[in-house]
Amino acid sequence: MSTRFVLNQKVRIADRDAPGHVRTPVYARGKEGRIERVLPRFLDPEREAYGVNEGSETRLYRVRIKQSALWPDYDGQADDVLELEIYEHWLEQVGDHSDTEGR
Repeated sequence: MSTRFVLNQKVRIADRDAPGHVRTPVYARGKEGRIERVLPRFLDPEREAYGVNEGSETRLYRVRIKQSALWPDYDGQADDVLELEIYEHWLEQVGDHSDTEGR
């Protein structure tokens, strides 16, 4: 089964208001990172939280984001990263996925 995003692809976490139960942290919205791992599909937790159990699934990805991109005043090591598991409907493509800058 094909995936929308591939390993090392540059992505942006959507920057949108989403009332209610979501699994995408506010501090990561609008930030760019890279796909670190493509994970299986799971029941959509945003639909499940409201009892809309229709069996819809969505792909999960582990996204690696530089700490300095998340926190402007971050004073740790330049190569420190945070890895977040983000559902596919929260991710947007950025540029050409063959771009490997920032691996």
